This record gives sequence, C-alpha cells and structure tokens, in this order.
Amino acid sequence: MTFEATLAALHLLAVLTLVVFLSSQAALCRAEWMNAAVVRRLARLDLIYGIAALALLLTGLARLYWGTKGVSWYVSQPLFHVKVTLFVLVAVLSIKPSLTFRRWLRGLAAGQALPDAQDVAGTRRWIMVQAHLVPVIAVIAVFWARGM
Repeated sequence: MTFEATLAALHLLAVLTLVVFLSSQAALCRAEWMNAAVVRRLARLDLIYGIAALALLLTGLARLYWGTKGVSWYVSQPLFHVKVTLFVLVAVLSIKPSLTFRRWLRGLAAGQALPDAQDVAGTRRWIMVQAHLVPVIAVIAVFWARGM
C-alpha cells in the first residue's frame, strides 16, 4: 500500500510541476515583456516543463506496470485511453514552442534582434492550447477515479 501511495504521490508531484512550469511559460511569453532575459528564462522553463512531462510519463508507466491494479485493468478503461491520447497531443503541441525557444536563444547568441510580436503571439497560442488541455486531462482523471 505504501508503494502504491508513493507512486501516486510522485505522479501527482509530476503533474503539479508540469502545470506550474507550463503556466509560467504562458504568463511570461508576451511581446510586451520580451527581452533577452525573458528568452533565456522561457528556454529554462521549457526545459523544466519537458523534464516534468518525462517524470509524468515515467511515474504513469510505473503505476501502470508496478501498481496494484495492473496493466490489464488500465488498458480496459476507455478514459485511460482518452488521458493517454490527450497527453500525447499535449506533448506533440509542445514541440513547436520548444523549437521556437531554442531558435530565439540561438538568435540572441548570434546577435540577432528579439523575436517580433507576431512570433511571440504565435508561440503563446501554442502554449495556451497546451495549458487548456492539461486541466481536461485532470478532469478526466477525476471522472475515471469515480468509476465513470
């Protein structure tokens, strides 16, 4: 029981970490706030967000394979598949902002100008889509935990 609770706690910690750093990106990625320090901070936040996503995936797999319910129970649950699909969608959506932040960093290192307002707004839209999908995953988890 303690092992199961530890897995659940680590999974929850990964979820909360992901939400914090995704929210930080969403709050900071604004054209009116853009400067070199913000570009560097966005890249750092994105790295931590990626690490949190990896931790979320690994703790989820640990619960799947080592948890008390077992793989067969999880894969028989339709909401499990919805959660995994949305997680993969969020992961795919995170690729473009990640690449953009790296491009902005390279540009700064090469002495180029800061990203223009249109580029920042477009990147922020990608982040906001992710930020709106993540709570949907959490809501699905609540319904799933209640046997729906």
